[in-house]
Amino acid sequence: MGGSDLSGQIPERCDPDWVPGPETITSLESSKILRLLTPLRGAGGLGCEILKNLALSGFKDIHVIDMDTIDISNLNRQFLFRQADVGKPKAEVAAAFVEKRVKGVKITPFVGKIQDKDEEFYMQFKIIVCGLDSIEARRWINSLVVGMVDLENLESLKPLIDGGTEGFKGQARVILPTLSSCIECQLDMHAPRAAVPLCTIATIPRQPQHCIEWAHQIAWGERRKSEEFDGDNMEHVTWIYQTALERAKQFSIPGVTFSMSQGVVKNIIPAIASTNAVISAACTSEALKIATSCNPYLENYMMYAGEEGVYTYTFAVEQKEDCPVCGNLAKTIEVNPESTLEQFIESLGERAEAQLKNPSLRTKQTTLYQRFPPQLEEQTRHNLERKLKDLLESGEEVAVSDPAFTIDFRFKLVFR
Repeated sequence: MGGSDLSGQIPERCDPDWVPGPETITSLESSKILRLLTPLRGAGGLGCEILKNLALSGFKDIHVIDMDTIDISNLNRQFLFRQADVGKPKAEVAAAFVEKRVKGVKITPFVGKIQDKDEEFYMQFKIIVCGLDSIEARRWINSLVVGMVDLENLESLKPLIDGGTEGFKGQARVILPTLSSCIECQLDMHAPRAAVPLCTIATIPRQPQHCIEWAHQIAWGERRKSEEFDGDNMEHVTWIYQTALERAKQFSIPGVTFSMSQGVVKNIIPAIASTNAVISAACTSEALKIATSCNPYLENYMMYAGEEGVYTYTFAVEQKEDCPVCGNLAKTIEVNPESTLEQFIESLGERAEAQLKNPSLRTKQTTLYQRFPPQLEEQTRHNLERKLKDLLESGEEVAVSDPAFTIDFRFKLVFR
């Protein structure tokens, strides 16, 4: 910060030779005029850093969404929480802590899923900063902000600043929905974790993760097949953990924990405090630049590697014409015409460019498979055993929907 912080106060840790101009202060403080509200997703390790940085940078009206409660394992890196806060909602505790430390800032917490809020809610904000813990959540908010854009209303374009970390690696990116590369354009940069052969999971598990996958993929379907698994439902995750623990004891495999179970079923990205600090600083800098126009914003992707030193690299990721979210063309996928529809559906969860876990498929003429509701699933189930060549023509477009996303994906299936 400079000789005075952006609220006009004199902080102890600053360069006395720099003073923000009145336009900069007004841009940040006049949120009622500019609607300068910054919703922050995920008040966890990265989220705590971003929230603290936004407040100290002069943002006065910040909204936080987080559905999690504080676990004792969070305390080693999520510095806004204390042992007395264990069990309390992260959003509420983080908001109260920062409001107490940074005078003049107003933080509004929301406890719940980001999916619980509708388009009207998100439309009120000027900038969206993401500190999410999974690829699935990023894809959801990305598809929402792209779908919100109205070309006749510039206010509908909400800059999306996304930060992510994995171990000693991290990235920050600035997304202008429909104008620049979106998260879906870059999906193949986040390949899904390597799949464990089902036979290993079912017969000879060797790692605690195998036991968790068994509970998730096999035991749930056998014992609770009438219920759809929800990774955000704590009762569901607890059941997976307890079932996996029993499985691990049978094979004398140590190491199954609740946090590991949650990480496996939700594909949560691990975090390291120092990486969080670097990436959150980059995200906050971009928010400040967009809000005040004090400098050109990032164009458009910054990667960080801290395994053996400090290395950063910035480059522009191009928008893809066949991006299923922001592009105009259907994405081409080569398929084996002899494959069954069920095999193709399974492959959609494994393909780096798709990563769809619960897809339903339809063409212009017919519904190939509808996963929900149960009545439609029963009516279309017979197609699962049919070969693709019997259901489609080569080059035919298929619309794929998934309950985790707000839009349909378009794929052109070409027989190889």
